[in-house]
Parts: sequence; structure tokens; C-alpha cells
Amino acid sequence: MSDAPKVLAFAGSTRQKSFNKKLVKIAAAGAQAAGAVVTFLDLRDLPLPQYDQDLEDKEGLPSNARKLKDLMLAHDGFLVAAPEYNSSISGVLKNAIDWASRPVPKESPLACFVGKVAAIMSASPGALGGLRGLVAVRSIFENLGTLVLPDQIAIIKAGEAFNEKGLLADLKMESSVKKLGANLTHTLVKLRT
Repeated sequence: MSDAPKVLAFAGSTRQKSFNKKLVKIAAAGAQAAGAVVTFLDLRDLPLPQYDQDLEDKEGLPSNARKLKDLMLAHDGFLVAAPEYNSSISGVLKNAIDWASRPVPKESPLACFVGKVAAIMSASPGALGGLRGLVAVRSIFENLGTLVLPDQIAIIKAGEAFNEKGLLADLKMESSVKKLGANLTHTLVKLRT
């Protein structure tokens, strides 16, 4: 349906066999089953230089940063799977957020964050499943004006959690991840009414 909520799904990892890419795709399936139009973005396909204001002042917003902003602007909500790096957010994800947050002429500040809704999740080989990193992810998105749903998921021992098809071996956990995506869709629909 044409008025279906649009959800952008991405992971804060560029690794080809990233656990978090697998995880966000499961949540995306839940969002899609609930009626959302879902776009999967692999940040590997939009390489960005490290944020540097001197570079921005000299050359403006890099073309891939503009593409990222345009994708975010075109979607109502985000599914974000964020790996934990040293108890915090990954450099790849933070850098993407930093570039997307840069102001451009004729666009309101933080336009691709304000009024959006996000659901966050993580998968990690560790015993906490990336939970410590989600604290930073939640804080950043909320401070930029994005409503982050209270429910979140952290998959522990991620190296053992996924099967050869990229799905979770634990069917109950698989269902919970899909439900997270569905909850995002339902929230976006409710906010429209």
C-alpha cells in the first residue's frame, strides 16, 4: 500500500559476514510482514571519509553522505543493528551519523533524525550481546531528535546464534527480533493517526 510506513534498515558494520547485518535483516522481515516498506542499506556501499570539518568546509558534503541523508529523509523510521566496539558505538556507525547530522542549505537542522522512530538491536560474540554499546546508540539518536523504542534486543554468543541461512537458531529469539521490527511498524502507523 502506498501509505505504508517506510523503514530504513542498516547495521553499524561493514564486515561482509557481520552478525549485525544478519540481525537487522531478521528485524526487517518482521517490519515488512507488519506492513512496512523496508529498504536495506549496507554502509559498505556508501563509504565515507572520517568526518573532518576542514574537508567539509573545503569540499562540502561528500556525495555518499548526501545519499545517506536522502535515504534517511525518505524513510519514517530506522532499524539499527549496532555492534559494540570497546563498550560503545562502532566507528563506522558514529561516522555515518556524524556526516548525516551536518547542516545543508534549505534543510532544517537534523532533518533526517528529528521526528523519526528507531528500534535498536545488537549481536556480539560476548556475554552481554552488545548491550553496553546500545546505551550509546540510544543516547545519540535520542539527542538528535529520534524517538527510540524502549524495547531492544542484544544477542549473546553471536558466533553460535545464527544458522547457515543467517537466521537465529533459537526460534523464540528469532520471533522476538521480528516482533521488534513489527513494533516499529505499528508505532509508525499509530503516530500517523
